[in-house]
Amino acid sequence: MYTGKIRQVLLITDGCSNQGDDPIAMAALANEQGITVNVIGVMEQDVIDEKGISEIEGIAMSGGGVSQIVYAERLSQTVQMVTRKAMNQTIQGVVNRQLQEILGSSQTMEDLPPEKRGEVMEVVDELGETVELEVLILVDTSASMKHKLPTVKEALLDLSLSLNARTGDNLFSVYVFPGKKNDVEKLLDWTPKLQVLTSVFSQLSTGGTTPTGPALRTALSAFSEKKQSLRSLLSRDDESFFEESM
Repeated sequence: MYTGKIRQVLLITDGCSNQGDDPIAMAALANEQGITVNVIGVMEQDVIDEKGISEIEGIAMSGGGVSQIVYAERLSQTVQMVTRKAMNQTIQGVVNRQLQEILGSSQTMEDLPPEKRGEVMEVVDELGETVELEVLILVDTSASMKHKLPTVKEALLDLSLSLNARTGDNLFSVYVFPGKKNDVEKLLDWTPKLQVLTSVFSQLSTGGTTPTGPALRTALSAFSEKKQSLRSLLSRDDESFFEESM
């Protein structure tokens, strides 16, 4: 039974990166570290050019995640769909590896008889409701996103409501790029409640370049720092336990 946690980056953008690290390479690095990178390209009346579409698809492919191009008015449903689809893909990958260990390296879920496959999918669905989920959201705040940010905010609040209906624990963090002073700015530290975005989203300003690669690098650092903080906390707890036991 899979008892780990799923870590995702959800990148919401409407165009191509034009500064800093290669975002496709950064997504591949994230995937190597067990972090899935999903990308949603947001359109309004305009369209995303071919270069932008290619980059969005390339980032998701390298990051082992899901990509979707969507009009702004469909953003809420898409954010929920992409997050859950990527979560189930990750769980199915873990289940397939466990099946291969049991049945042999050539066996996958698709090779099982229909009734057994159905049973395995039930397990996947159940795990999708119970597994721990950490989602770091990267929001493009370049000038062209100005009129789309209210829709992004509503989509993220809907995502929070949807995922909080699960029995598993959720943690969210939100970064924007470009920031006011740096390429990337932390808007919201790790929390189970995305609702607090309501107060901070209205303070966002848009403009500048689109440093998608640096944003993804920052996301990796945020996951790494969170893990280090947890280890440090557990270490202190262990020490205090031993001191109290003496």
